[in-house]
Amino acid sequence: MKRKILLSLGLAAAIFSSSAQTKKATVTPSAALPRPKLVVGLVVDQMRWDYLYRYYDRYQTGGFKRMLNEGFTCENTLIPYIPTVTAAGHTCIYTGSVPSIHGIAGNDFIIQATGKSVYCTDDSTVVAVGSTSKAGKMSPRNMLASTVTDELKFATNFRSKVIGIALKDRGGILPAGHAANAAYWFDDANGSWISSTYYMTDLPAWVKTFNAGKPAEKYLNMDWNTLYPINTYVQSEPDNSPRHEGKFSGAEAPTFPVKTSTLYKGNAGLIRSTPYGNSMTLDLARAAVEGENLGKNVVTDFLAVSLSSTDYVGHQFGPNSVEAEDTYLRLDKDLAAFFTYLDGKVGKGNYTVFLTADHGAAHNANFLIDHKVPAGIWNDSPVMANINKMIEDKYGVKKGVLSFNNYQVNFNYAEIRKQKVSEDGIKFDVIQYLMTQPEIAYAVDMQRVQEANIPAALKERIQNGYNPEHSGTIQIVLKPGWYSGHGQTGTTHGTWNPYDAHIPLVFMGWGVKHGSLTRETHMTDIAPTVAQLLHIQAPNGNVGTAIGEVLK
Repeated sequence: MKRKILLSLGLAAAIFSSSAQTKKATVTPSAALPRPKLVVGLVVDQMRWDYLYRYYDRYQTGGFKRMLNEGFTCENTLIPYIPTVTAAGHTCIYTGSVPSIHGIAGNDFIIQATGKSVYCTDDSTVVAVGSTSKAGKMSPRNMLASTVTDELKFATNFRSKVIGIALKDRGGILPAGHAANAAYWFDDANGSWISSTYYMTDLPAWVKTFNAGKPAEKYLNMDWNTLYPINTYVQSEPDNSPRHEGKFSGAEAPTFPVKTSTLYKGNAGLIRSTPYGNSMTLDLARAAVEGENLGKNVVTDFLAVSLSSTDYVGHQFGPNSVEAEDTYLRLDKDLAAFFTYLDGKVGKGNYTVFLTADHGAAHNANFLIDHKVPAGIWNDSPVMANINKMIEDKYGVKKGVLSFNNYQVNFNYAEIRKQKVSEDGIKFDVIQYLMTQPEIAYAVDMQRVQEANIPAALKERIQNGYNPEHSGTIQIVLKPGWYSGHGQTGTTHGTWNPYDAHIPLVFMGWGVKHGSLTRETHMTDIAPTVAQLLHIQAPNGNVGTAIGEVLK
């Protein structure tokens, strides 16, 4: 009897299993995983975090204010490494990684083994498409990690379209990643948008049509005057501040109106230092959406846009100029028009956009001095000359230091090793000499940073920024308000300080909550947040953490 019961149970289980398998085989596939039709990444080059609020009362409702009022803002996003420069920033945003891992240790860096200086996107194996100049010999091959745009391509079996656009080659190339459909950047030599044979052999028809309209010439012929009456620019210094602002070549003073039509003289690169460079970039972004049918794909597409003119204007005029304020008010207007365009073309609520910056900027040193704040410009040339003389006199090594690029001491290791002298001895002597300089707060052996008697936050930034193959050996940390490698007017960046390292981060659109976050977040958190939004793998060098509060 017991045997019959067991046989009956076994037969019932077999019938149930067979029935379940039959049902499973006939189940219809569920709906596709919800994702936005398009992701737009906006990097505003040299945008300090406080610019979101410094000009807030003058912004329109549809640009920065729309992002803040509809989207989610992370109010305390910091860059977790030094040097804070364009190439490293764009790479970090899209890889979720740091120079120690992704290898882009600066805009330019020195290969420590050979002493050769390398530009971040240099590639001698490719040539320009759309030009005959050297400006096209560029690719992302020096970047050692994948980007979130790469991961999107992998996740969709390369069906997603990824396009990168920026005036600067590095601003278009590095965010677009290794597997991008295309990256485009501006060539001053012919006033056109170009690419390289890394991506294609010929420009698409829509890019040729855009270039045929001579957009740079069109904008420059408009001249540059203030968007609003100049007496309403209350956040800025007086228009004529020659001690703090740099003038255009050929201009009598750094004042409005700027007669770009006269100053142009065939130099299309002039547009970089005007707000029109951003306008032209967003014009090309619209043309890319149209020409590539972005947002109309069966999978998510990605448009990576970097707005470079804010950096050029900042470098020339500084953050307290009428020129800088006008540039942001015009960018706000352009962003409002761009978002309205995307609402109509892709559909409001169908796309996700994030806006951030690659770095910030210091106040002009003379501006701070004039307002009784400690600051200055460090002239590093005589310091390096004295150090090289010391190394030659003591160790017999000529030109022992190649450069102080990226606030790092780059040694001539080929010559030092040829002379068979103590590398540690030279390093010790150089650190001791640097610490006698009144402008320097710290000089740190990058290989022994954990032993340094410096604040923990600085240790982390130095360690994250140190790539043994591409970084110098000693990190120079200047006192607050000090910088090097720049003239008396305008400003620059590259340090750990909040004015360089505190950046805006705002998300808006599909999958994004409305709100704000005051806890500390990092530039490295952007890529994994976008990856989580898209339900794809984070980039392969990612060290960031997704900001869960942003996402619905």
